Amino acid sequence: EGKSLRLKQQYFFVSATVQSICRQHKAEYGTLRNFHQKHVIQINDTHPTLVIPELMRILIDEYGYDWDTAWSITTKTFNYTCHTLLPEALEVWPASLIGELLPRHLEIIEKINAQFEDGLKSKGVDKNTIKDMAIYTGDAVRMAYLATYGGSHVNGVAELHSQLLKDVTLKNFSDVYPDKFTNVTNGVTPRRFVKL
Repeated sequence: EGKSLRLKQQYFFVSATVQSICRQHKAEYGTLRNFHQKHVIQINDTHPTLVIPELMRILIDEYGYDWDTAWSITTKTFNYTCHTLLPEALEVWPASLIGELLPRHLEIIEKINAQFEDGLKSKGVDKNTIKDMAIYTGDAVRMAYLATYGGSHVNGVAELHSQLLKDVTLKNFSDVYPDKFTNVTNGVTPRRFVKL
């Protein structure tokens, strides 16, 4: 019950947000083809990662874009900040729960994973590594892997953290997609204390 409520909450907030952005963008520009040129959305930890299949759903189902156009817009819109280095702490959802609550999103995630695995095969990545990197395992959806593949850039919360992501936690991804990994400090680094 608690997991179901949490997934509903995560979906509600990302869906309301991205639907509003899309609606306002379409009203101003008459198209969503330039969406990624006007908006960058930072996925701050894995909790909002459902925004990736949600934007795909909106672009395809509500605005009629084909898969490749929707995927191009989506991957240019999102960046991901990973907050953990422990692989066991990366958010994973049971596929059965996503399928029960968000069946269309699970379909989209399955297709994203199939495209991802095809891309890895074309790059000569071996079967065991592809299995280790799977976004959708059949039983589960690995949100950090979806956020990593579904966006333009990945960073940690500090320079050392970003390096450890590349070297340890998301090493397979950084080996295949080295240009995705960068270091950005989110927020204000120099802190000033004002005397009142």
